[in-house]
Amino acid sequence: MERMLAGVLAGVLAGATGAQAEMLRIDWLERQVVPPPVLSNMQAEPATLGLDGARLSLTDIATTGKFTGQDYRLVETVVPPEAAFLPAAKAALADGARVLVVRAPAADLLALADLPEAQGALIFNTEAPDEALRGTDCRANVLHTLPSYAMRTDALAQFIVTKRWTHLAIIEGTLPEDRAYAAALRASLTKFGLSLAAGKTWDFDANMRRAAAAEVPLFTQDLPEHDLLLVADEPGDFARYVAYNTWLPRPLAGSEGAKPVGWAGVVEQNGAAQLQNRFRDLAGRAMTADDYAAWVAVAAIGEAATRTRASDAATLRGYLLSDKARIGGFLGRPLGFRDWDGQLRQPIPIVTERAVVAQAPFEGFLHATNELDTLGPDRPETQCTAFGGAK
Repeated sequence: MERMLAGVLAGVLAGATGAQAEMLRIDWLERQVVPPPVLSNMQAEPATLGLDGARLSLTDIATTGKFTGQDYRLVETVVPPEAAFLPAAKAALADGARVLVVRAPAADLLALADLPEAQGALIFNTEAPDEALRGTDCRANVLHTLPSYAMRTDALAQFIVTKRWTHLAIIEGTLPEDRAYAAALRASLTKFGLSLAAGKTWDFDANMRRAAAAEVPLFTQDLPEHDLLLVADEPGDFARYVAYNTWLPRPLAGSEGAKPVGWAGVVEQNGAAQLQNRFRDLAGRAMTADDYAAWVAVAAIGEAATRTRASDAATLRGYLLSDKARIGGFLGRPLGFRDWDGQLRQPIPIVTERAVVAQAPFEGFLHATNELDTLGPDRPETQCTAFGGAK
């Protein structure tokens, strides 16, 4: 079981015994948002989405801290939709926050990172998948534990190549996140030598619970012959009604069907079942990608603190961006951060509602140093300059 205990206790037990624990403060800073209206009222977002992952991870690293003479405290700040985000962020920084795990939209995250008070802080982005945050809008004080759009769509494109599906079509929604995901999908298909035969925009506003069986076949009837239908529906709104209602009986992938995700409740290999069980005991629900992003952010903090015996943001950041970082993430291989854009490199599971179908990167997609870097922008491709750019 990956608990980050193996390999770290032998060298520190003797020195830690009897020593007073050093406190490392970790701040959870969340900006709640009102989700867009959807066609179904069946999906209610948990009130503590993400935060539950951070809380569980704190108990994990606290267990290690008992042996290493380190203690951790999670300070939670949740900003409701009607309140201003920056005053709350400034208050946390003024109170001593230097290591922050943040769940907030991209605009709020950048506003926080650009605060004079936040220079020298270490900020973990667990919510925003935007490509620009890892590219032209990257910030040196921000690391990302949620996979970018490109990481997920590169994983899906690799999967499609392994299946030898060459005729592809896409349906995309009209929300900004739908368009961003669709754009990433197109870029990934091009990257791996694939192309789209056709695409359509979903602009229905009718009650699909009643009309899907009649409307979806007509909507998809004019699509050309295809092996796979891709769907870009990031809120999970309409894609559920596309399944089994298309004119041609074809599998779905993207936001429905075979989905590339950072984590899901069906991940159970490599000791993940134990993490899933502990999360269910804590939260009473399945662990999502948002929860995992928060969990692994706190796990990374604990790993860095254990290895460096330090609690200051600069030392923790330096370790996490180094080749020494090896974060146990229950995904079959150690995780680490890319030193050119601050993104956590990790395998990407391809999942359905009930099982893991596969996990990227796949055999045959080689890399000079790390096959995980075939997912998302590689060093030569990065547009981020805050970390030093390409080397």
